[in-house]
Amino acid sequence: MARLSHNNFKSRIGIILATAGSAVGLGNIWRFPYMTGENGGAAFILLYILFILLLGIPGMICEFIVGRHAGTNAVRAYGRLSGKKGWRVVGYMGILSSILIFGFYSVVAGWCLYYLLSSVLNRLAGDSQFILDYFSTFSSDLITPILCGLLFIVLTHLVVAKGVRGGIERVSKLLMPLLFILLLVIVVSSCMLPGAERGIEFLFKPDFSKVTHETLLDALGQAFFSLSLGTACLCTYASYFSRGINLAKSAAQIALIDTLIAILAGLMIFPAAFSVGIDADSGPSLIFITLPNVFNQAFVHIPWAGYLISILFYALLALAALTSTISMHEIGTSFFQEEMRLPRKKAVWIVSGASGLICILSSMSMGAVEGMTLFGMPLLSFFDFITAKLMMPIGALLTTFYVGWYASLTTVRNEFTNKGTVSEKLFPLFLFTVRYICPIFILLIFMHELGLF
Repeated sequence: MARLSHNNFKSRIGIILATAGSAVGLGNIWRFPYMTGENGGAAFILLYILFILLLGIPGMICEFIVGRHAGTNAVRAYGRLSGKKGWRVVGYMGILSSILIFGFYSVVAGWCLYYLLSSVLNRLAGDSQFILDYFSTFSSDLITPILCGLLFIVLTHLVVAKGVRGGIERVSKLLMPLLFILLLVIVVSSCMLPGAERGIEFLFKPDFSKVTHETLLDALGQAFFSLSLGTACLCTYASYFSRGINLAKSAAQIALIDTLIAILAGLMIFPAAFSVGIDADSGPSLIFITLPNVFNQAFVHIPWAGYLISILFYALLALAALTSTISMHEIGTSFFQEEMRLPRKKAVWIVSGASGLICILSSMSMGAVEGMTLFGMPLLSFFDFITAKLMMPIGALLTTFYVGWYASLTTVRNEFTNKGTVSEKLFPLFLFTVRYICPIFILLIFMHELGLF
C-alpha cells in the first residue's frame, strides 16, 4: 500500500546515504576503534565483518521487508504484514526506544557542538589537567549542556520538518559526503605524524592471542548496535523505498559504508595517539578529554594544524550525530503523523517536545542536580540501559521471528526478490539465517549486555 501523506525517497543514492547516515554515529567514531585495538586489531575486524554478514545484513533486510511491504509507520507495518494487531507492540517498542535514544543522545551531541565552538575559539589549548577540568566543569553545569542539547534537537527538527525528499534526503546527500571528506582529511593528517605507523600496526595487525569469548561477544554486539537494529529506524526508512529497490543489495552497501567509516575512524585516532604516546580510552573520556590532549601534543610544533584538526574533528562528530538523530526523529514523526492524522509539522513538534524533555532531564542527571537517578543510575545511563540492553535486542529478536516464522513466506520472498525480478538464489540462505542464526546471536547479545554471559 503506497504512503499517502508524503513522498518516497527520490533517488537510490538518497536511500543509501540517508539509511547509512542513520547507522553512522558517535559509536563509529570512538567505540569501534577502541574495541578493535583492545580485541586483537585486525582479528576483531574480521570477526566484526563476519557478524555483519551473519546478523547485520540479514537483520537489516528483515526490517526493510516489513517497512517496504506496508509502506507505513512501524506500528501499522508490523500489523499489516501479519494481519494481527498484536504484532504492533514491536513497532510501539521501536518508536518509544527511538524517542528515548534521541533525547539522551542529544545531550552528548550537544557536547560535540559545544566542543566545536570551543575549538573555533581556541579554548581547548592546554595541558591534560586543563582539558580534564574543562570537561568536568562543562558536563556538570546546569544550563549550558541543556542549551547545547536543545540546539541539536532544533537542528534535527528543522531537517525532519521539511519532509522525506526536501529534508531528510537532501540533507543526507550533503552531510554524508561532507562527513567522509572531513574524516579523510583527519586520517591523512594523523597518519603523517611521526610514529604513526605504530598506531596503524596496532589497528590492523592481527593479534589472535587477544581473541576470547568476550572478543566474540563484543564484535557481535558492535555489528548489532552499529546498524541500528531493533529501533524501527530501518523499517520506517524502508517504507519510503520504491518497489524497484533491491533490498539485499542496499543492505550490503549500507553495511559497507558503515564499516568503512568505522575503520577510517580507527585510522584517525590510533596513529595520532601512538604518535604522542597516549592510550586511547573509550567513552566520553576519549572524545572530550583524551583526543583534545592528543591534538595539542601531536601538533605542538604546528599550532595552527592542531587548531584546524580539532575544529574538523568536532565538526565531524556533530555531523555524524546529526545523521543519526534525523532518523531517530523520523520514526516518531511518521507514527504521529499517520496515527493521529496530524500535519507533519505538528507531528515533528510532538517528537521534538518529548525528546527535549528527556534531553533536559538526562543532562541534569550528569552532575548538575543531585538525586536524579533510577535504580542507582543517572537518568542518561538509565535510558541508555533500557534501550540498548533491553528494548533494541527484544525488538530485533521479535522482528527476526516475525519475518522468519510468522509472516507469509510468499510475501517475504516477493519482497526479497521484488516479485521475481531479482534473483532468489540467496533467499534460502537468508531465510535459514533469519530463522536459526540471527535469533541465537541476538539472545547472546541480550545476555551479554545484561552481564549474564
